[in-house]
Amino acid sequence: MKNSELETMRKSFNTVKSRSSEIKDSPQVKRLEDKVREIKKYSIQHSDELYNQVIESFNRNGIDVEFAKTKEDAVNIIFDLIEGYDNKVIAKAKSNTLGEIDLKSNLADKNWNVVETDLGDRILQLKKTDNKPVHPTGPASHLNISDITDIVNDSLNSNVNPIPREIMELVREDVLNLLKNANVGISGANAIASEEGSCVMVHNEGNISLVSLKDLHIIVAGIDKIVPTLEDAISVAKLETVYATGNYVTSYINVISAPSKTADIEKKLLKNMYGAKKVAVILLDNGRSSASEECLWCIGCGNCVVHCPVYNAVGNEFGFNNYLGGRGVAMSKFIEDDETCFESGLYMCTLCGLCTLNCPVAIPTNEIIENMRKLSSDVGFYPRVHEKIKDNVSKNDSPY
Repeated sequence: MKNSELETMRKSFNTVKSRSSEIKDSPQVKRLEDKVREIKKYSIQHSDELYNQVIESFNRNGIDVEFAKTKEDAVNIIFDLIEGYDNKVIAKAKSNTLGEIDLKSNLADKNWNVVETDLGDRILQLKKTDNKPVHPTGPASHLNISDITDIVNDSLNSNVNPIPREIMELVREDVLNLLKNANVGISGANAIASEEGSCVMVHNEGNISLVSLKDLHIIVAGIDKIVPTLEDAISVAKLETVYATGNYVTSYINVISAPSKTADIEKKLLKNMYGAKKVAVILLDNGRSSASEECLWCIGCGNCVVHCPVYNAVGNEFGFNNYLGGRGVAMSKFIEDDETCFESGLYMCTLCGLCTLNCPVAIPTNEIIENMRKLSSDVGFYPRVHEKIKDNVSKNDSPY
């Protein structure tokens, strides 16, 4: 990342810190932290039971559900679902999981146009190069108003002024125009309620409503997103909002439990009113079943990278794909392999523990990283300077 981008990112992060500090120490947020921590621990420990229950619940609700062992499986399922739609435009909501499976590049290979509906993601999409996000909920936090103006004008052949509202309105108009003929929407989920078979999604822009109103709504979520009840899922979404945005609640919480239907004529059930005619959920493993339990507690708020001294120094070079910082490095071992984990910044981490201190569910990321260094070293992935030091010690009884 450029120095100017790092500077803008740090400024944006300071804004998040200031905003969230006003409420995160309140008694209600502390109670919510304790509650969500127990929800996540219980959910991971009882993952098989909850998985079986959510399959039954989805089937009962009329939601199609598929299991994807790998990201390739997930992409192939999506290809099968969208086959037959002539208008090759997809409305997409913000999702780390969709980044994990390389959705946009895979669909581009099949001539599908994936349109980002989130403003930050759309700005990065228009940027075209070096467009990796820097924060789970603020993907373009490293770009200042001048950068964004240039990106939008170059990509949309416009002459918009460097005024945030004017930029927002121009991008909104462009996105809505592109989505006029889209029949497919795709999103992730912040949490999934096993008992009710409900997918919970939080957003401030209202864009997930655009996605969920298409004929086909595909939801891709990791198996670690499953929690016991809808109340639990809402609690997870609320806590994520506090730490990601500094607000007690987000503008919108969508709960999707079935395709569109109505019973307003003689109480006879009629399908396909305004919303999706078909809802399909893809539950993704992609290494999660082999991940350490603590890695899967994450609620996706991004507060760890906001406070990480290494991330604030180097930006999204520290992390893997859309999974940023130390927790992203840890997940890369299970999603990919030891080499990817090493290359994602395994030895960048200072083990300071600020990520854990500022994590609402207290993920011990520094301990996870330390354990992974041992495992990585055992299979030959470690900085070559360490080998030189080892040789010097064996030869000279000194590291020098």
